[in-house]
Amino acid sequence: MRLLRQIPRSPEGFLGLLILVTIAAAGIAAPFLFPKDPLSIVGAPLIPPFIDSALPFGTDSLGRDVLAGLFHGARISLAVGISAAAAAIFIGTVMGTLAGFAGGLIDEALMRVTDAFQIVPSFLLALAFVSTIGASTPIVVLAIALGAWADPARLTRAQVLSIRERDYVASARTIGMHPLEIAFRQILPNALPPVMALAAIIVAGAILTEAALSFLGLGDPNVVTWGSMIAEGRNVLRSAAYLSIIPGLGLLVTVLGVYLLGEGINKALAARVENP
Repeated sequence: MRLLRQIPRSPEGFLGLLILVTIAAAGIAAPFLFPKDPLSIVGAPLIPPFIDSALPFGTDSLGRDVLAGLFHGARISLAVGISAAAAAIFIGTVMGTLAGFAGGLIDEALMRVTDAFQIVPSFLLALAFVSTIGASTPIVVLAIALGAWADPARLTRAQVLSIRERDYVASARTIGMHPLEIAFRQILPNALPPVMALAAIIVAGAILTEAALSFLGLGDPNVVTWGSMIAEGRNVLRSAAYLSIIPGLGLLVTVLGVYLLGEGINKALAARVENP
């Protein structure tokens, strides 16, 4: 709780949190502000922004509301980013904790699996996975998580290796506590803070990866995403550049907010180390 209170105290953390809260509020409010399907046609095609008060951001080439797509796209971007980061950190911390605590052959085997995932570029892995399995939001989340869990695993392993020889761990062994209980109840909570600082990078990468997959037509076709909106706009880029610029700005601001919040988390962790 102390760490959470320290994050908004830095300018970066406060600004990043403000940006993300605003975007999250927009995503939550989307079904209430725009109850119709954002993929439905609501007007004439290619109405420019600020011409029609009912359609302030205009319409796309099919006559769909750009503002409604922007709000509904915020939900997908944040949901995919947070879900993929949570899955990647869960897989990574479990693998890293087991490898660091067990050591020996188990450590060697798990780290070789980690190496195998780490040498493949995460976007290519997600691209191959979605192309093979099929495009849907859960599949996209899983594909991104599979490409992102290796770094949390390595960082968790390094933290566990530095913690497992401490006195309170030796005391837990002495009283007969089960090894898995020692690893996940005594060691992992103390190894998590640096890993959580990595979460901001994973969320930002996941948002960009989802947008890239949607841009290539490999996102969920049943939902509006910022990547699919940018892809839709590239066909009329010269005559209606706003169709790509507006969701592109949304993507830029969201990723910026995530990175600023990550900086705030890093500063809070540094302050916690200096003033335990």
